[in-house]
Amino acid sequence: MNRAAAPDTITEKGRRILLQEAGAISRMAERLDDSFSSAVSLLAGCKGKIIISGMGKSGIIGQKMAATMSSTGSTAVFLHPAEAAHGDLGIVQKEDVVIGLSKSGTTEELNFIIPPLRQIGVKIIALTGSRRSFLGENADITLDTGIDTEACPYDLAPTTSTTAMLAMGDALAIALMEEKQFTQRDFALSHPKGALGRRLTVRVSDIMAKGDAVPVVHESASIAELILEMTSKRYGVSAVVDSDGRLKGIFTDGDLRRLVQKGEEFLSHSAGEVMTAGAKTAGADMLAKECLDILETWRITQLMVCDAMNRPIGLIHLHDLLTLGL
Repeated sequence: MNRAAAPDTITEKGRRILLQEAGAISRMAERLDDSFSSAVSLLAGCKGKIIISGMGKSGIIGQKMAATMSSTGSTAVFLHPAEAAHGDLGIVQKEDVVIGLSKSGTTEELNFIIPPLRQIGVKIIALTGSRRSFLGENADITLDTGIDTEACPYDLAPTTSTTAMLAMGDALAIALMEEKQFTQRDFALSHPKGALGRRLTVRVSDIMAKGDAVPVVHESASIAELILEMTSKRYGVSAVVDSDGRLKGIFTDGDLRRLVQKGEEFLSHSAGEVMTAGAKTAGADMLAKECLDILETWRITQLMVCDAMNRPIGLIHLHDLLTLGL
């Protein structure tokens, strides 16, 4: 009866495989030469698309490379070499750059489209473990992704070799991103649904209450009018403005509670007499994340949004920002 290997033995196997793949990447880094710089320069100067192609596991790595480059400022697409040979090669234009992935450099489907790519006139970058292969010798630039052995005990299943390709692809993508001075802001624009995208693209004007939804009273308004405006707009706050519409202060439900607790007569006062002056405000062009920082720093739940003349044009509430997942 077969007995399962001891857990520590399995763990050691996992550690050995990880170290083997890490070692392969480390040795690949040591071999890296000026070909890498030439490849990045070629990609940075590309006037068209970056087209990445490979078969099998290399193709899967190629798809990931295309996705990474697309999200970091470069127009990149994956082209299946077999489909390319049956018509999809029409996507390739002379101003494009093609990156071909093949461990051996002898992948039939990929090598079959090299001659027509040459006729189109594109530049070719090869990621392969064999510079002397058909792919390696027919590329304009060859990047060595060779390994000693696969992590597979039979040295068959693509494992360490695809890890090396993946790492080289990441190195190309990030070096290219830096070469093109791709910023966090640029990244956010291509990731609008992600948390970073929301933090760096959503502005106060996109989510603030505006128009008649903004609670505002004149400083001469009665307390009754002030309370009615504050409660009817359901934000628990009202802006208090002067005759020119400029913000003089705010009055909150907290201010109202404190007046009641004092037990003093206040209904005869005007809004200007009970308001809190020097209120924190936001600008419509301010990033939502910056607005959230102000709310959290001062431990308040809403901000009046004012224009350049300090006139209230909107209101933003903490709940609006938290709903965005900031």
